[in-house]
Amino acid sequence: MPIIVEPWRLDPLFAELGSLRGVGDALGKLMARALGGDRVIDLLFHVPESYIDRRQRTTIRAALPLQTVTLEVEVMTITPPETPRQPTKVTVTDGTGFCDLVFFRAFPHQKLRPGQRVLIAGKMDDRRQIAHPDHIAPAEKPEQFPGVEQVWPLTAGLFAWHLRKPMAEALTRIPSLPEWHDPALLRRQGWAGFTASLTALQAPEALPSPLPRQRLAYDELLAGQIAMGLMRRRVRARPGRALTNRALTDSALTPPASLRAQTLEAFGFDLTEPQRHVLAEIDADLSAPRRMLRLLQGDVGSGKTLVAILAMLRAVEAGAQAAIMAPTEILARQHARTLARICPVPSALLASSVTGRERARVLQGFADGSIPIAIGTHALVQEGVEFRDLALAVIDEQHRFGVNQRLLLGAKGEHTDVLVMTATPIPRTMLLTQWGEMQTSRLDGKPAGRKPIRTTTHPLSSIGVVCDAVSRAIAGGARVYWVCPMVSESEVLDLAAVEARYASLADRFGARMGLAHGRQDTMVREQALADFAAGRTQLLVATTVIEVGVDVPEASVIVIEQAERFGLAQLHQLRGRVGRGAAESFCLLLYDDQLSETARKRLMLLRETEDGFRIADEDFRLRGGGDLLGTRQSGLPGWRLANPETDEGLLHMAGRDAEALLTRDADLVSERGQAIRLLLRLFGRDDAFRTLHSG
Repeated sequence: MPIIVEPWRLDPLFAELGSLRGVGDALGKLMARALGGDRVIDLLFHVPESYIDRRQRTTIRAALPLQTVTLEVEVMTITPPETPRQPTKVTVTDGTGFCDLVFFRAFPHQKLRPGQRVLIAGKMDDRRQIAHPDHIAPAEKPEQFPGVEQVWPLTAGLFAWHLRKPMAEALTRIPSLPEWHDPALLRRQGWAGFTASLTALQAPEALPSPLPRQRLAYDELLAGQIAMGLMRRRVRARPGRALTNRALTDSALTPPASLRAQTLEAFGFDLTEPQRHVLAEIDADLSAPRRMLRLLQGDVGSGKTLVAILAMLRAVEAGAQAAIMAPTEILARQHARTLARICPVPSALLASSVTGRERARVLQGFADGSIPIAIGTHALVQEGVEFRDLALAVIDEQHRFGVNQRLLLGAKGEHTDVLVMTATPIPRTMLLTQWGEMQTSRLDGKPAGRKPIRTTTHPLSSIGVVCDAVSRAIAGGARVYWVCPMVSESEVLDLAAVEARYASLADRFGARMGLAHGRQDTMVREQALADFAAGRTQLLVATTVIEVGVDVPEASVIVIEQAERFGLAQLHQLRGRVGRGAAESFCLLLYDDQLSETARKRLMLLRETEDGFRIADEDFRLRGGGDLLGTRQSGLPGWRLANPETDEGLLHMAGRDAEALLTRDADLVSERGQAIRLLLRLFGRDDAFRTLHSG
């Protein structure tokens, strides 16, 4: 077998920036801030956002105002400043006219003298001046003058010249690497090697074509897809157990064959076709002798909770237990009420508010198996919570949990299957790049009887008109949510906003109002929600605590204030609080009068469609992926050279390439496989598959 570069040969690329000549502590910290890392590889992967072509020279007479120019000139005079606040002025000519070079600081008087011919580059203003030229070099030494200059993303105090020499040295540290791509692919795409492509971007002799960036983007995407493929294989290979129906020994329980049927009868509606399809996928996983790790995407109102309940009953029918963990007690209690209403087997809630004898009863029921279905918050994963036989763990709105909490729930049983759910639709590209280790099920459409929600947009200056509309709706018997703006990631500021709005509406709506926010005592908030659900109040002023887990079919109007401050996925979730009953429903989006064009397009999209999957894809294109499932709603984390949205074609190609490679060489022991190991290390993906256990 040919000799492959050993992984340790890449160590110089993972050395600290301070190992590069001229990079001290202060400069290293500035560079790390701009690069997003403090290693040599972070510098190499800090790709220029554009380039300036200095090769084309013009004349002083032909130069246009505010044009970046390259001139060959003769120094005429040097006029030093008369006061400290005045600049040094250097007058130059090229025979077609005169130009002044202006220096307010650090005048390079040692480099310039009258009669000297020099090359200069900079931006010419409308007074034929160039303030602080970007480059100055002797005319007889053009090699000192950059032909094509990189424009790197920088930070305050960091300039391009700070990066130029360290970048040149970093490029020399790249060892000779084996090619990890198929030669036919390189020929077809017209791609050069890894080092040549990186050099073409970071030290170009001419304006680079799109090919070097495409090659490197494909490297990054392929590394990600192979890491995901390794994860999938690891998950599929984990030992599990097949859940099959068997008679339960406890005669007090309903015969297992009829559990699902009785649940659907109590629910009152048949499953939709998408629900049937998704449940069949889950059943296939549960009946297989491997552990399940499946992501269930259910758009707002699609009925994913019912699917989860039926999946949990499969575990009960097999004589085992199931648990569903929700991120908030509000949502957990909503699940508990639903299960109590439609499920024919015992279930119990465990949360921080469950104490004393009730907590002891619940813990004993989990431990001895007399309570086959557990509902709870993170309290389920605390020490002292034991299950007789936990076969299925369902994690709802799983993005709101820390990784450790998700792992711990799966670890409460032996060979526990894991179903994670989200009502926040995930863009197709994010599924491929960040969720690829999971099998994915998708619930489209809504259950029968759900009516469309009419969404309208209104400037904040028309808030009086909106209040009039709310007043008419309440007079007609409607129940209305009023969601206050997300001021910042500070809960204190959000609280101030909701209390201010509550006070401003109190004079008009008085006793018909309720207030709900995250800093209230749990029982106070629960009472406010209960009063609203029962109709004792008709207007609920709230923060985003109502985003999930609040189900009031009689609520038909929601007002969302300063909607542009929310992510589209969150707006879509909030809108889903109405439209759950028979009445026509409305969503009123209030926005700041000074709205950006991008924000306007986003709100128009929400007005046009209720398809959460389309909203997720379009919002991804408008703003980038960001932490789509969290609070930060812009930017695409984890990618240095690729943009998985604009490079979607490359992404799909990388997915096919990774699948074909791992089918032939799952352990990466072939010549190409060993080269791929280096690729994985270069992009920090070499240990990704080791971190996945229970989801």
